[in-house]
This record gives sequence, structure tokens and C-alpha cells, in this order.
Amino acid sequence: MLVRLADQGLIAGSVIDVGCGTGENALHVAARGQQVLGIDLAPTAIARARDKALRRGIRAEFEIADALDLRSLGRTYDVAVDFGLFHVFSDADRAVYERSLRDVLRPGARYFFMCFSDEQPGDMGPRRVSQAEIRATFSRGWRIDSIVAERFAVREDTGFAEAPRAWLASLTRLVDGAVDGEL
Repeated sequence: MLVRLADQGLIAGSVIDVGCGTGENALHVAARGQQVLGIDLAPTAIARARDKALRRGIRAEFEIADALDLRSLGRTYDVAVDFGLFHVFSDADRAVYERSLRDVLRPGARYFFMCFSDEQPGDMGPRRVSQAEIRATFSRGWRIDSIVAERFAVREDTGFAEAPRAWLASLTRLVDGAVDGEL
């Protein structure tokens, strides 16, 4: 999914990969010439991401950081990507995460994320998220450009009979105090 967004020119400028894990998405963005910071709370994941960057000769930054306190990074970004973090937050933490993103994204910046969809049958895997929950979380300070049905790519050994259903959301950060449609 990230490759498609990058190919469309939507992942450009300074980029933060929130919940980057072992860094594959951040490394892809960096290999395309973008300035990228991958953050994750897991020290082991960040160590693996740094090692991959070194072995591949790709300039990318990776830091152990809390997605609920992105302001502590002391930087702002043009794009944020999140492919698998949003759905892990409780309702209360989603509100904190939204504010955290708003703190580090410039007005006009883009936020792209994929989360498990409430249309995924069964109860295996992470908590499911509805479009209504996405819209409620980002109802102030954001323009929701699209929410479309997608599927997560998974390895065969995960136990899923087919790739899990997801929502791919594309949002634009508005100027503080602006209403939908005003940048």
C-alpha cells in the first residue's frame, strides 16, 4: 500500500513512520530520497530497523519514541504514515494519538493509515475499527480525504485464510480552528 501511495507522489517531504516496527516502510520511503524518521516503542524493533538501514546503505533515522507523545521529538513533518498502529489504541488513547499527530504535522500535511476493519469476520487479530470511529477521532482539525476498503498483506503462517480486511484512510491536517475544507 505504501508503495502505491509513494508511486502516486503522496509520500513526499519530511515523513514520520509512526509504529514503524522493523522499518520496512520507512526504508522504502528513504530509498526513494525522502527524509524519514521511523519511531516505535519497541527497542528491539528499532535496533533491527537501524541494522537493516546500515546493511542496505539507506539513510533513515529510527528512534524509540511514544506515538502518544510525538511532540517530544521536537520536529514537524509533511507526511505521517501508520500501517498497523491506530487499531491498537483504546478509545481514550485514540484521542491522545490524534492530538499527538496534530502536534507534529504542519497544516496541509497528509496522514495515511491502515487499520483493521470492522468488516473483518471473526475475532482473530487486533481490534476492529469502523469508519464511524475513524471519522469521530478525526472530526476536528482534519479533512478526511478518503476511507477505502483494502486488505493487509500477510505471510502465509499467520493463520488467516485470506488477507485481513482493512480501512485505508487519507487525511489532511487543517490549520488549528479551521473547519473541514479550510487549510
